[in-house]
Amino acid sequence: MTNLFTDEHDMIRETVADFAINRLDPVTEKMDQEDYFPMDIFKEFGELGLLAPTIPMNFEGAGADYISQGIILEELAKVSPAFSLSIGAHSNLTLDNMFRNSNDEQKQKFIPDLATGKKLGALALTEPGSGSDALGMKSTAQIDGDYFILNGSKTFITNASIADISLLYAKTAPELGARGISAFIMPMDLKGVSTGEPFDKMGMRGSLTGEIFMDDVAIHKDNLLGNINEGRTIVMTGLSIERATLAAISLGISKTALKIALNYSVEREQFNQPISNFQLIQEKLADIYTESQASHLLVYWALSVVQKNHRANKEAAASIMYAAELSTKHALDAVQVLGGYGYMKEYKIERFARDAKLLEIGAGTTEIRKLIIARDLIKNLQK
Repeated sequence: MTNLFTDEHDMIRETVADFAINRLDPVTEKMDQEDYFPMDIFKEFGELGLLAPTIPMNFEGAGADYISQGIILEELAKVSPAFSLSIGAHSNLTLDNMFRNSNDEQKQKFIPDLATGKKLGALALTEPGSGSDALGMKSTAQIDGDYFILNGSKTFITNASIADISLLYAKTAPELGARGISAFIMPMDLKGVSTGEPFDKMGMRGSLTGEIFMDDVAIHKDNLLGNINEGRTIVMTGLSIERATLAAISLGISKTALKIALNYSVEREQFNQPISNFQLIQEKLADIYTESQASHLLVYWALSVVQKNHRANKEAAASIMYAAELSTKHALDAVQVLGGYGYMKEYKIERFARDAKLLEIGAGTTEIRKLIIARDLIKNLQK
């Protein structure tokens, strides 16, 4: 496993960790209390060249890999899972997906500004009536000369209200069902595009989640991503990479949960001794450590597999399923170690507990992930 990491990976981890502690940590309380997204920090992160790890250098990216993307999200999540989520939605769900499927003209037009942080991206897939059944979308794109006319709505979209560009899916041939979906690069300032107010969420506050509405939006055919009616393939390859990379956010939460619980247990005294002397506290610390290490191994192994095979469905699903469920458990276990103080905002662990739960829901629920894993196993056995 150690062979997966290079000196470049170590340098990226050190750079992001330093940025997260010194620049991001001071605004985390404001982010959570006010549901505030720090756009200045986003742009500063872009200036450091960290928004586009998987994009080639000639398009203003770092020319690195998905392990690098995972490291970035993990280190950000140790301080702010919410900021990490918005970066993941921009860098991987939107930018990486767009780059892999765009033509030369589209790459020149859209990629550099997204890679440097001059513009912010959003993935627009989920709809009010199609969550887990993402391909059951109702939004349409009808051909009208050199344009497509988009109508419909999207919901639970990360970065919706602040995005400049969205990678949007709609049905160009509804009669074909899932095989009639196309992908579009949609500037958010097009006439007929609007967004709702950000949702008031339980956690991941500061990562703005909302709706996008399309009312007779005329989008030029040049903005079609890939071929018409081939959006399903783009969706499916994107989802596996998305799951593998976002799993790193859960990993960051688990590691912070351990740090907070361990430090508190050594400092807090009851019955004239540190509570770290008590075996039931030691059990929680040992469990969080062991399970976090297992998550670490699974997450980065899955990222190495996805690097070679973008349709590594079961590996990606397994990594986020395992890491996400454990991160919720670890955050709550840390709250328990801190007792009453863990329930107070002063110690921050309650925020991580609220944030962790989303990773069991977004990018395919835990239940959907189990279906993906089992179906892949059965399919491979039958070959």
